[in-house]
Amino acid sequence: MVESSNNSKAPIPVALSSASVYPLNVHDAFAVSHDLGYDGIEVLVTGNQISQDAAQLNRLAERYDQPIMAIHAPTLLLTQQVWGTAWNKIEASAAMAVEVGCDVVVAHPPFRWQGTYATEFSSGIRRIMEQYGVKIAVENMYPWRARGREAKMYLPHWNPIPEPYEFVTWDFSHSAIADMDSAAAFRDLGQRLSHVHLCDGKDNGKDEHLVPGLGTQPVIEAIEFLRDSEWDGVVAVEVSTRKARGAGEREAWLGETLEFARRYLAPVTTPAEAGSHSI
Repeated sequence: MVESSNNSKAPIPVALSSASVYPLNVHDAFAVSHDLGYDGIEVLVTGNQISQDAAQLNRLAERYDQPIMAIHAPTLLLTQQVWGTAWNKIEASAAMAVEVGCDVVVAHPPFRWQGTYATEFSSGIRRIMEQYGVKIAVENMYPWRARGREAKMYLPHWNPIPEPYEFVTWDFSHSAIADMDSAAAFRDLGQRLSHVHLCDGKDNGKDEHLVPGLGTQPVIEAIEFLRDSEWDGVVAVEVSTRKARGAGEREAWLGETLEFARRYLAPVTTPAEAGSHSI
């Protein structure tokens, strides 16, 4: 009889963000995620009607055996016309998360010109979290610069670490633009770190969302920190493939990033664990 004392926790899931297949749509994201062997999908809500329809998303999740692991609210500049007012974007995203069976909503911090939505953001997202039973994980952004000076775009700030947010999403590309150390940020955030956008970037002012290893962020160190801690979130690949030459190169980049994630998230087996099987 073979017995094992291996009680290691389940591996951290790796999802594919539908943003990674842009300009293709969310349906294509499910197909690519399935073909490459991802664990699930993060849906970025955009002007694409499927991305706004929980029933259609559930059908795609079942068809491709790709559970939806996060909803990214339409809080980008490019999605300002989606789902009406700023508060409605957050509430509709929370409601959709419940309908598709996930508990994480990714949201950008508010822009300074968004009135009471900006000034009451922290208390407002707490109310919505309590109402819907989901986590609203506020994403780190970066300073905008005009003529060499920082333009104050976000209120209270683009950096979520010192803010009273219970849950945070961390994006490596945004961290690179802000010239921040993601590994140090992971340690600072502790249990507040709820969701990760896996990519890379450079301190060149461009939000490039590179394949990990092509930028300057300490991605390996940060990912290994998640592996070695009791972290229970999702790593969502958000790599830009807009410059890929056709589907073959797009899938190669996304497949390479999945392999990178699985390699550095895989539990380390010690010699003692390797020899812990008895007959």
